[in-house]
This record gives sequence, structure tokens and C-alpha cells, in this order.
Amino acid sequence: MRLILVFGVVGQLLRYFSAAFSAPAIFALVEGDYRTSIHFAFGLALTFVVGTVSAREHRRDTRFTRSEALGVVSLTWLTTAIFAAVPYLFEGLSPVDALFESMSGLTTTGATILADFEGHSRAFYLWRAMSQWFGGVGVIALFVVVLPRLGIAGRQLFFAEASTAPSEAITPRIRDAATRLWMLYGGATLVVIVLLLISGLSLYDAVLHAFTTVSAGGFSPHGQSIAGLDSAAAEWIFVLFMVLAGISFTLQYKLVTGSPVSALADPELRFYLATVLCGVLTITWILGPGEPDSLRQAAFQSASVITGTGYASTDYNRWPDGARAMLVLLMIIGGCAGSAAGGPKAIRWLLVARRIQIEIKSVLHPRGVIPLRYKGQPVSDPIARAVFTLVVLYMGGYFVSGLILVLLGSDLVTGFSAALACLGNIGPAFGPAGPMGSYAEFSDAAKLLLTFDMWVGRLEIVTVLALFHPEVLKGLRLRE
Repeated sequence: MRLILVFGVVGQLLRYFSAAFSAPAIFALVEGDYRTSIHFAFGLALTFVVGTVSAREHRRDTRFTRSEALGVVSLTWLTTAIFAAVPYLFEGLSPVDALFESMSGLTTTGATILADFEGHSRAFYLWRAMSQWFGGVGVIALFVVVLPRLGIAGRQLFFAEASTAPSEAITPRIRDAATRLWMLYGGATLVVIVLLLISGLSLYDAVLHAFTTVSAGGFSPHGQSIAGLDSAAAEWIFVLFMVLAGISFTLQYKLVTGSPVSALADPELRFYLATVLCGVLTITWILGPGEPDSLRQAAFQSASVITGTGYASTDYNRWPDGARAMLVLLMIIGGCAGSAAGGPKAIRWLLVARRIQIEIKSVLHPRGVIPLRYKGQPVSDPIARAVFTLVVLYMGGYFVSGLILVLLGSDLVTGFSAALACLGNIGPAFGPAGPMGSYAEFSDAAKLLLTFDMWVGRLEIVTVLALFHPEVLKGLRLRE
């Protein structure tokens, strides 16, 4: 891996990302909060200068190896989170807390260390929401549109981040796919803003919550999350668009462009929607069908946790164990591959279930050859191995991270649920880190571990772990 080339591309992308600081800087200026405006202006200047210096060695005609493409993707997420944390430092957060909050935003995890929501500026919360909006579709995907100007094969970087589960491209050309993806993403954001305004929310709340809904992020400027809005109509809007956020962009595009029948025929989508419905009905039954708001609360929290959005309309820490266990199941499954949702993804569990079915059938027919199929086509061995490996890595990661958190002082439920919530990019966990709490009580060591979990979880683990393979480490060099 040629580090100078990787840093060059990361630097170029940082230069583009620096422009994002201008929105909260201008917003703070308009509100008369000049000090906060200067803080964001400083973040813009610092990010731009460092990006410019790093990009000096970048060459337009460079051909990247697979490991270098993985390095660009992984380091872009990490460095972007580091520079996005600068405004948080000015707001009084410690370096560890600032990095945690920034990584949580860009990975659309939605976990927060904030305990006092009254002590921060409105521009601060706008920046949190914006970070999730950018992170929802992926920092790399954002710049796929401009990669031809950088002289880099956009498809290399796209596939370095993209899911390995079977899927379809929106269009054969990656530039067209990225452009249409952003049109869809931006259009959905505008629709949510309008609907939330109609439901009675202020423009500020509507914009921030639209950013964090379509991105399956979950940051809210209110300490009580969505419960602080006190709007049943808004909750149902969130339910609809959280469920949509958990559907792959390819299928969303089909739904929007008039191919709903084709989209609904997709096995992963049917499995995902059936899982959501199962969660809603089960939790409603446990809470009591006759209880006020039980259906709305069940629908809201089921959509929130399976998509990894992390909003809360109620404190589900107080729910019966059966309802909370159902939430854990939804957290583990996750949304569709190619969506803003986190976790192992529904399609992988669907393929694992089919593989288990084949293995059981093979016991009865040991000489039979039964291929693993998806949409009528056999799934190749490399894809099958990648799917099973990733599921094992996620489950192993949950256990190892949870164990370490318990050893660092967390109780059993809080430690393991926090590991699940951060590695799966879900956000709130149980206990003190629950929907009405925060991660403020965790030690710095625990926060750094969870920050790492959010980073590798957003890149589906293998992307980052591959960089630590001995073959890659031995091949590290500064230049050619």
C-alpha cells in the first residue's frame, strides 16, 4: 500500500468536506452567535488546510490496488470524524467525548455522550444532524460523483465500501448511480421536512429530524428524543420514513420510479418487512393491545431499532423483558443491504437461514448436491463465504466488545447492549445508555472501544480488518 497516494486522496476528500462547516457557521452568524460561528469557521479552515497539505502528492492518473482503495475508504471515515469533532471541542467536550460524538454522527449510530442538552448552541445541534445526513449515504459515496475530477476509479472506491451481499446496481454506471442516489436521498429529505412542518413541528426541528430520519441516524436536539416533540402525527411520519430508510436504495428507487411490484417481489424486502411486522405485533401484544398508544409505541420502536435509527418515543427500559428481548432480536437482524441501516443486514440472515435449511436436508440426503440460491440464481462460494464470515464477525464482535466493557466496569446488560448498539450502529442501548440516557458514564477506555466499534461496524468490519492483515502491513510503503 502506497501511503502517500492514500493520504493524497483522503486529503482531497477532506478539502471537499470542509465546505460542510459553512452551513452551521452561517446559521450561527444569522442567529447572532458570533463565537460559535468563529468555531465552525476555524473547523473549516483547519480541515481545508490539512486536506490541501495531504493532497499535494495526489496524481490524477493513479491506479489503485484493492488494499489502497480499502485504505482510502477506512481512513476517510476516520479522518472525517476527527475533523468533524473540532466544533465539539469548542463546545466543552473532552477529546474522547468529541470523537465519540463525531463518529456516532458520521456512522449514523446515534449514540450520544450528552447529558445536558440545554448547554449547547442551536448550530451545534445542526452540525450533529448534518453529520448524520452526510453519513447516511456514506462519505465516500458522496464524493463518487466528483471522483472523476480527482482522477480516481470511482468504482474501486465504491465497491470497497459496498455490501458484499447479493444486490443490484441502480444503473450500470457508478457516476449515474451516485447522482440518482443523491437525488432520491435529497428528495426524501425535502418530503420529510414538509410533512413534519404540516404535523406542527418548527422549521428548525423539522429540518434537523428530517436529516436524522432519512439517514437512519437518530440524533435529536431534545434530551427526550422524539418524546420531547409530543406529536403523535410526527411519530407516524417517522415510522414510515424509518422503515423506508432501512430499505436498500436500489429498491427505494424502484418504489419511487413506478416499479413497486418488482420491488415487493424481492425476498430480502419481504423478509425485512415481515420482521418489522412481527416485532410490532409481538411488542403490542406484550404491552397490551388495549393499552393507550401501545401500537404506536411498538411500531415506532420496532422501526427505530431494526433500522438502527435510534430514536425513542418512550423509555423502553421500563418495558417488560419480553418486549425488550424482541427489540434485541430486531437490533441483531438490521435493515436491508445497501441502505443506511446498520447491523449484519436482513439478507445475510436470510441466506444463513437458507444455508442451515440446506445443511439439515443434507443430513437426510448426504449424496445430494443442493446449491444455495437467491432469486432463483445460485449464490457463488465467494459471496456465501463473505456473508457467513461477516455474520460470525458481527456476533463475535458483539461478544468480545461486551465482555471488555463488562471488565471495564459496566454491568452485564449495559455492557453487552452497548456493544450491540455501537457495533450495529443502532445508538441507544439498555440501562444508563438507554433511550433517555447517554454514554456519559462510560470510562474513556470504554468510549474509545465503542468509537472503534462504530467505525468498523459502519464499514462492515472486514473493510477495516483487512488493513491489519500481515500481507497489507508488510506491503506498507510511503511511495512507489
